[in-house]
Amino acid sequence: MNNNKTKGFFLGAVAAASYGMNPLFTLPLYNVGMGVDSVLFYRYALAVVVLGVMMKMQKQSFAIRKADLWPLCIMGLLFSFSSLFLFMSYNYMDAGIASTILFVYPVLVAIIMAVVFKEKVSLLTLFSIALAFAGISMLCKSPGGKTLSLTGITFVFLSSLSYAIYIVGVNRSSLKQIPIAKLTFYVLLFGLSVYVVRLRFCMDLQAVPTPLLWINTLLLAVFPTVVSLVTMTKAIHYIGSTPTAILGALEPVTALFFGVLVFGEQLTPRIILGVFMVITAVTLIIGGKSLLKKRKIRFQHIGK
Repeated sequence: MNNNKTKGFFLGAVAAASYGMNPLFTLPLYNVGMGVDSVLFYRYALAVVVLGVMMKMQKQSFAIRKADLWPLCIMGLLFSFSSLFLFMSYNYMDAGIASTILFVYPVLVAIIMAVVFKEKVSLLTLFSIALAFAGISMLCKSPGGKTLSLTGITFVFLSSLSYAIYIVGVNRSSLKQIPIAKLTFYVLLFGLSVYVVRLRFCMDLQAVPTPLLWINTLLLAVFPTVVSLVTMTKAIHYIGSTPTAILGALEPVTALFFGVLVFGEQLTPRIILGVFMVITAVTLIIGGKSLLKKRKIRFQHIGK
């Protein structure tokens, strides 16, 4: 394995693991009484500042075309609602399980592409979709055997669906031509408006109670947002989007790890099996698409 591939796999793992740190920095803020909207306001606002400084240091232009303004606004709202629904779900279920259910977004992307854009669905994709939902059904009961909150499950699905629509929207529009840092800067900036409005133009914004929790808030903006973004972009550059997406399986694993180790969430054989089924389904759906593309290229080459 050459040096660039090693770097790519390392950066892809860092990207996924850092995104999986969302519960680690969020739950302590909830524990001192901070609400979802205030937490996300600080996350988005600080991330916008950090990204803006990074762009300035790299001498990147902040200019955007007029035609991209509305698409950026819509994508920002979708991205923001994805965060909002996920963070709301933490109040109803273990964060590790919520993060695992969220990870079905590549499956939802496949469904959207098939239903809306009439993309051909392979047998492997259908099997992966069935496996993912079977895995989720195993996660829908608490360790004590009680069915998880329907509200919490609904919030996670809405989060995953919003993110899936965001991915399709960006890849199917002129926005895919915008550099990742600039795209994310404006997506977060427009997304911030959701929390400004929900907080009655910051009239209901809660103060971060201690200096230590300010560090926590900053880390929430830096690791699951900025670090995850930058390392993911570099990983795609080194190893491509498919291996990077497969390494995304470390997101729910990281969230489960911190959930069990730091917050005392329970891990049963059923939950482990459910997580394994979801991760396998997503890996198959991503890896299967890559194999199909390689076969098409090979047949085209033979035809020539």
